[in-house]
Amino acid sequence: MGRMQGKACVVTGGARGIGEGIVRRYVDEGARCVIADIDVEAGEKIASELGDAAIFVRCDVTSEADITSAIETCRASFGSLDVMINNAGVVGVQGPIGDTSLADYERTMAILLTSVFLGTKLALPIMKEQGDGVIINTSSTAGVQGGLGPHVYTTAKHGVIGLSKSVAVEAAPHGVRVNVICPGATLSSLTAGLVAGDKDNLDAAYERLSSKYPGGKAPRPEDMANAAVWLGSDEGRFMNGAVIVMDLGKEVLSDRAAKFYPID
Repeated sequence: MGRMQGKACVVTGGARGIGEGIVRRYVDEGARCVIADIDVEAGEKIASELGDAAIFVRCDVTSEADITSAIETCRASFGSLDVMINNAGVVGVQGPIGDTSLADYERTMAILLTSVFLGTKLALPIMKEQGDGVIINTSSTAGVQGGLGPHVYTTAKHGVIGLSKSVAVEAAPHGVRVNVICPGATLSSLTAGLVAGDKDNLDAAYERLSSKYPGGKAPRPEDMANAAVWLGSDEGRFMNGAVIVMDLGKEVLSDRAAKFYPID
């Protein structure tokens, strides 16, 4: 406990799923968090539960003004911006590339990639001035391998990794680190909607997701939060430009590995 003691953080998409898991774990470890999300009801409920350690700010991550507001709320309320987590996301447009409209493409890219650009752009100058800070961007296993998500989702998540690696080079001389977490299929309202047809049926989603994982247990948001704690704390001080895949080898290693290393 206390690994994030005193750190002030913004978590986009912090009202549900992986973002909620990070917020709760960060607070447990001594951090104070701004929950930046469009889900007002869920965000306010979490902030109420966590007391003075959390503040909810309604934030459309495609809006530069909204992200600026979340960051400024963090600084005004908690005194600094130590960790910026660009996590908000959707599945976005699906289907064959020939059927994908430009409008749907642009909307999906705005939520999944432009939001990360904005959060990184707005956080980095503040952290440079402080001489310290951590930016953590959420990509996906679909960001490192094709065929694991819809076309535009895959494109955006690859872009998150490229952007993060590039900015890590700029940030390093200023004491700022930029890293990426790539979750495999993790229990959340997003995956529940995909695999169970109901974003609120987490039990059915967990059962279905677990059947695909070695060992029969799917990752939960707290598993991704473990990586975020390590990266955001001083324990991860030598991690910069890193891409951490969190899928137990299920997706990125894929079935090809089993052809040469059979799993009993």
